Amino acid sequence: LQGIFVLGLPYALLHSGYSGLLLIVLAAALCCHTGKVLIACLYEENEDGQLIRVRDTYEDIANACCKKLSPNLGGIVVNVTQVVELIMTCILYLVVSGNLLSHSFPYVPVTEKTWSVIAFVTLLPCIFIRTLKIVSKLSQLCSLVHFVIILVVITYCLTQMHQWSWAKFRLSLEFEDFLVSVGVIIFSYTSQIFLPTLEGNMKNPGEFRCMLNWTHFFACILKTTFALTAFLTWGEKTKEVITDNLPSFLETLVNLCLLTKALLSYPLPFFAATEIVHSCISKGNHSSYRSPLLALAVRGSFLLLTLLMAMFTPHFALLMGLSGSVTGAAMTFLLPSLFHLKLKWKKLSFLEKCADISVFILGFLCSLAGIVCSIKGLLEVFG
Repeated sequence: LQGIFVLGLPYALLHSGYSGLLLIVLAAALCCHTGKVLIACLYEENEDGQLIRVRDTYEDIANACCKKLSPNLGGIVVNVTQVVELIMTCILYLVVSGNLLSHSFPYVPVTEKTWSVIAFVTLLPCIFIRTLKIVSKLSQLCSLVHFVIILVVITYCLTQMHQWSWAKFRLSLEFEDFLVSVGVIIFSYTSQIFLPTLEGNMKNPGEFRCMLNWTHFFACILKTTFALTAFLTWGEKTKEVITDNLPSFLETLVNLCLLTKALLSYPLPFFAATEIVHSCISKGNHSSYRSPLLALAVRGSFLLLTLLMAMFTPHFALLMGLSGSVTGAAMTFLLPSLFHLKLKWKKLSFLEKCADISVFILGFLCSLAGIVCSIKGLLEVFG
C-alpha cells in the first residue's frame, strides 16, 4: 500500500507546493516517533531497573491501558480497528489489480471487475499461508519490484532534466487540496500495525530504534527525490498516479510491475488480519477452536469477503478514504501517543509529554479533516 501512496507523492506536491517537501520530512519524523513509543509500551522495568518485554501485541498494550474500565475493552477496539484497516487494504489491492489489468490490456473485451476476479484467482494460494516466513519472502519480492518501478520513473525523469523549473511549484494553496496531500504523504509511511510483531521477531530487538531511524531516514530521502524529480518533469500536468504520465511503452511496463507489486503485497495484510481473528476465536478453551481446519475456514472466508467487497462496493476509493482517516490516523498517531502517555506518564520528561500530546493533537486534526473531506466527497457523489 505504501508503494501505491508513493506513486501519488508528485501529485501531492502539485497541491502542496514547497510545504509538501517539509511535510514529507515531518511525516517521517512523526511516524518514526510513534513507532518508537508504541514499542516502548511493550516493556516495563523490573526491580533491577532492566527493561523486560511484558507485552507482545498492540492488543496487549490496549488492554493494559483500559484494564480499569474493562480487561478486554482496549484489545477489542484495537483488533476491530486493525482488522477493518487490513481488510480494506486487501480490497484496495484487488480493485487496483483490476484497474491495472484493464489499462494494460485495453483491447481485451473484459470489464474491470472481471479482471479483479482473475487477479483474485491468482491469490487463492494465500489460504494455505501458515507462517510469517512465507509472507516475508513475498514482501522481499514486492520491495524489489517497487524499487524497479521507482528506478524506471526516476531514470525517465532524469532524461527530461532540460525541462525542469522551480517555477512549477505553487505558492498559493487550496485548503481541501492541501488536506489530500497531507493524507497521501502521511499514509505513505504508516506501518505501526506490524511493528510489535516485527520487533518481537528480530534477532537483536535492542537494535529496533536504530533500525527505525535509518529506515525512515532513507525512506524520506527516496520519497523526496522521487516526488521532486517527477513533479519537476511534469509540473501542472502531473496526474494522480505518476505512471499515467509516462510514455505508453513505459506505462504498460510499469503498470505490469505495479500489478505484480499489488499481488505480492496482498498476503501481508491478509495474513495479519486472519491471524488476529483466528487468535481471538482460539482464546476459547475448546480444542476444536484451534484446529487447522478452522484456520483454513477463516482464511477462506476473508479471501472471499475481499472479493465480494471489491466487486460490489460502490465508490470504494471514497469509502477507503473515510475508513483510512479513522483507522489509519488512530493506529498511527492517536493510540501510540495516548498509550505511551497512559503507561509511562510518571517516567516521561516534560518534553516527551509535550511531544506525545502534540502528535495526538496533530493526528486528531488530520483524522477530522480527512473524515470531513471523505464525507463531502460521498455526499457529492450520491447527491
